[in-house]
Amino acid sequence: MASKSIYTVVAIAGIAAASGVAWWFQQPRQADGTEATAAAPARGKGVAGPSAAAASASRVPAVEAARVETVRITDDAQAVGSLRSRQSVMLRPEVSGRVTQINFRDADRVKRGQVLVQLDDQLPMAQVRQAEAEVSIARANHRRNRELVEEKFIAQRAVDESAANLQVAEAKLALARATLARLKILAPFDGVAGIRSINVGDYLKDGADIVNIEDLDALYVDFRLPERLQTRIRPGQTAMVDVDALPGQRFTAVIQAIDPLVDANGRSVGVRGCVDNRHLKLRPGMFARIAPIFNVRENARMIPEEAIVPQGGRQFVYRLVDGPDQDTSIAQRVEVTVGVRQPGKVEVVSGLAPGDLVVTAGQQRIQKDGTPVRVLDLSGRNGARGAAAAGGPPARDAQSALQVVANRPGNPCAVASGARGGLSAPASRPIGG
Repeated sequence: MASKSIYTVVAIAGIAAASGVAWWFQQPRQADGTEATAAAPARGKGVAGPSAAAASASRVPAVEAARVETVRITDDAQAVGSLRSRQSVMLRPEVSGRVTQINFRDADRVKRGQVLVQLDDQLPMAQVRQAEAEVSIARANHRRNRELVEEKFIAQRAVDESAANLQVAEAKLALARATLARLKILAPFDGVAGIRSINVGDYLKDGADIVNIEDLDALYVDFRLPERLQTRIRPGQTAMVDVDALPGQRFTAVIQAIDPLVDANGRSVGVRGCVDNRHLKLRPGMFARIAPIFNVRENARMIPEEAIVPQGGRQFVYRLVDGPDQDTSIAQRVEVTVGVRQPGKVEVVSGLAPGDLVVTAGQQRIQKDGTPVRVLDLSGRNGARGAAAAGGPPARDAQSALQVVANRPGNPCAVASGARGGLSAPASRPIGG
């Protein structure tokens, strides 16, 4: 019994000693080596030491923030398409014949009605002269018969027969002249000739290729948009056009027409724009990237994209307001409605005001609404970021000039101001006119 009591006392003493040692090691130490308990009376009197202030500051989460900027943005879409001539034709003869004259050179500008190729017309010319002689005889006989019938030397039937013979002769003459005219290949409109595939002396069958004519003063750009955008596009709007063949250059297209039929396979709608190409920098067949502009907003509120915190189909941000001191801010959780997205930026339609400060990094450290936070000083990086956002892409800043350029007098792609809805207005010069 005595040995058991001794063992119990020793065990209790050991546990107590271990607990005391553990408690002693867990107590915070002062920088000068004194016990933290020595400062306890002072803290009890309301005087906080430097170490307490540092510990309190270290417990406030640090975040990065940015201001809500007011910028000018464009609401557009992205599409790809191809350039094509406003007017294009491959000249082909309607009748067979041998080439006797070629009145143009490759890549020459041609005028409407200009004779480009002449086929051998000796036989048709003789047929025209023969028909002219027959008309002359028939006309003389008809005139003589009318004089005789007035004097009652012949019957009225002879006059009717001579009139019919005159009409037949005139019809033969018209047919001969039409056959002769088909031996002249004319330019159907003003344009640029391509590379001919014939030479003088070649015998051409009807329908053989001669040369292509392209109207390059204006080019069409055809592209397709998703069906959800078909109510936002209309004739007269502008679009930015980039071509890979001319990097760094942008062109302005004017929307001319919207296809009334939605493609059932791709659920897209066809759109045709017109690009002023009087400078002749563009060529038909080029690949193009098109950005049709639906709307331009002057005072759009933009924030960095990383400031958005999605949750359950809703979008939130943490807005910072003044805190208890100049180094601390209060984070408030605010629901926002987003609009147009740009690289690294997103538009805020509602929920924030220009100049508001929002958290861009460190949202995971904010445990609840109203949490005090400390904003890291990244003025150099934010300043550079803000300057880049304010500058923006050069083409987007020039959107106000696009409408002026598109509707400049003399622009072959100008759309009449009376265009409404999905109906396209006629071009400034009628096709084929």
